[in-house]
Amino acid sequence: MRFACLGSGSQGNGLVVEVADTRLLLDCGFTLKETIARLSRLGLDPGMIDGIVVTHEHDDHIGGVARFARKFDIPVWLTHGTMREVKKTFAFLPPINIIDSHQRFSIGDIEIEPYPVPHDAREPVQFVFGDGVFRLGVLTDTGCSTPHIEAVLSHCHALVLECNHDAQMLANSDYPRSLKQRVGGRFGHLENGASARLLSSLDCSRLQHVIAAHLSQKNNTPLLAQTMLSSALNCEPDWIGVAGQGDGFGWRQLIRY
Repeated sequence: MRFACLGSGSQGNGLVVEVADTRLLLDCGFTLKETIARLSRLGLDPGMIDGIVVTHEHDDHIGGVARFARKFDIPVWLTHGTMREVKKTFAFLPPINIIDSHQRFSIGDIEIEPYPVPHDAREPVQFVFGDGVFRLGVLTDTGCSTPHIEAVLSHCHALVLECNHDAQMLANSDYPRSLKQRVGGRFGHLENGASARLLSSLDCSRLQHVIAAHLSQKNNTPLLAQTMLSSALNCEPDWIGVAGQGDGFGWRQLIRY
């Protein structure tokens, strides 16, 4: 199994997971042209994508899905609640597959475990991807952790974990009070300290990669996120990867030791 990121943040998100001959795109918040260019940077062309799995209906995650899927005849998987929010846009797409937020399913060589998260969307989910040996856990766009999230993400071999903002930077920002409350609330986005506490609660004995993702460009810095997560793992800050908005991150491989 290997994985890479097209970009991560409020201006667009996309993650590629590859197992054997199966490649999935998790979310697509970029224009058609930009998505093709970002895939090319990873050595991929659109015809190599076997499916698109969607977390929720916010534009930075789903904004590019319909056009990309329609153009290249790619099936899409999403929850019933998400589909209800985008049904007009998705009316004439290739096969739409409705998923249960608690039910595992498979696409080609990849097993996908969805799990619900607290976020201000209709039926948001995040995912763990597996190949029978390795597990990649992805968690962004959640305002807080839950016991179920912690149970699902334990024993993963890689984690892409939201570190949206630094609590102090958000408090001192020029955001309106209502936006601060939304971002920092329990249905908003994880701040660095909450992400570190979540990481500390997990069984991390198998971890090969940890990537800080969905960083705010105004209310966080890569170093702040890396420092907080590394303190939870007792490792060097530069061992923690960062998913950038402009360049995502390159391929990360999971290997047997």
